[in-house]
Amino acid sequence: MEHLMEEQLIAFHDGERSDRERVSAHLASCAECRAALEKIEAVFAAMDSLPIPDPGENYGQRVWAQISSRLHERQPSSWKSWWESFFAPRRLVAVGAFAAIAVAAFLAGRFWGHPSSGQPPLDAAQVRERILVVAVGDHLSKSEMFLVELSNAQPNSASGKLVNIAAQQKRAGDLLDENRLYRQTALQEGDKVMASTLDDLERVLIDIANSPQEVTPARFDSMQKRLASRGILFKVRVIRQGLQDRSKPAKQPAQKPMQQNISKGSSQEGHRA
Repeated sequence: MEHLMEEQLIAFHDGERSDRERVSAHLASCAECRAALEKIEAVFAAMDSLPIPDPGENYGQRVWAQISSRLHERQPSSWKSWWESFFAPRRLVAVGAFAAIAVAAFLAGRFWGHPSSGQPPLDAAQVRERILVVAVGDHLSKSEMFLVELSNAQPNSASGKLVNIAAQQKRAGDLLDENRLYRQTALQEGDKVMASTLDDLERVLIDIANSPQEVTPARFDSMQKRLASRGILFKVRVIRQGLQDRSKPAKQPAQKPMQQNISKGSSQEGHRA
């Protein structure tokens, strides 16, 4: 089955009419694309509540004044090594995990308007929490998929050939870089439950990433049993479900129209008269 592209899902979310029936029919039969659409909707829901940042006057001059003196301290060779290190493929995966959603959040608050007047604006701590919830939820979804595939893999043990896990090692390494960033951020935000689960997940990912590229069927079976005994897949699912619930906007309590209250008060005064 050919899955929908992210651009198509965003257009569907925005209500564009072109090809809407085909996309809707595909979503009805494809759980993976529905999950991707839910993530997109969660990101937009988080961004809709962000306040407009106010950089203040002369923001550009103030930033330049802070960094201009440091630029001359770096030698060209150090710039080159830093640049190459920053754009290493695995580092880009981890940096992109935060950068993409953080930039999207800034642009949403800067250009896409204020939150609705019926809801109070979020403070900085609430904004950070919402961004973290959406980002970690996406990370845990990818981690869960990886753990499920690894747990259900069935190599041909009868052949006695070594099992190549190079692809699994690469995925574990990419997830590990993301996981460390999210765990550190969860600790800074004081979310001990999330940080503890990410710490358990990190240990599993390290174990897989540091294994030999080729293992015996017996060792691969031992890895799967160790994975099951730790219960990490269950923990990831519980935390991910909790994050999905937290990412949903809270329902505002219904309020009676002011005109009804005024009419009611007037009626009571009339009876008293």
